[in-house]
Amino acid sequence: MLLIRHAISDFDANLPAIEICVDRHKLAKRLWRATADDGTDFGFELETPLSDGGVVWANDTARYVISQTAEPVLEIPLDPKPDASAVLGWVVGNMHFVIEARSDRLLATDDPALRQALERVGIPYRATSAVFRPHQLAGVVAHSHAPVRDHPIIRAIRHAAATHH
Repeated sequence: MLLIRHAISDFDANLPAIEICVDRHKLAKRLWRATADDGTDFGFELETPLSDGGVVWANDTARYVISQTAEPVLEIPLDPKPDASAVLGWVVGNMHFVIEARSDRLLATDDPALRQALERVGIPYRATSAVFRPHQLAGVVAHSHAPVRDHPIIRAIRHAAATHH
C-alpha cells in the first residue's frame, strides 16, 4: 500500500491517468483508504483534503488521479428575476442545504424534503447525477468570507433590480 500525504505537482502530464474513484464525503476526510482502477492500494494521511483531478502518485508508466464520483443532485435553474432568486435562496437556505452555484444553475443534494419545498413554491428542478462540490461559487476560486460583490449571480440580481425600476 502506498501512503499519500498530499497531492503532487511534479509529474509527467503525458502519462496515462489511472483513476482513484472516491465520493465527496471520503474526500473531505484526512484518513482513508482507496484502490485505484488498476488495483493499486493507497492509504491517505492528509494535512488538507484532496480534490477531484488531483494527482497523488506517479511512476514511469502512469499517474494516479483522484476522480470524485457523481452523486444524485437536484439541478435548479437560476431565474434572473430578483424575486425568484430570493425565493430560491430562502427555500434552500432555510433548510440548511449545501449548494454549488454555477453560472446558470444551483446544484443541491437530492433530498425529498427539498423536492417538496421547491414544488410547493413552484421552483422547477431536474433530478440528475453530477460531481457535487458544495459551497463552490461559479467563477470564484478562493474561499473567503469577504463580500462577493462581483460574483456573476450578484451582478445579475443587481442588473435585474436596476432595470425593473
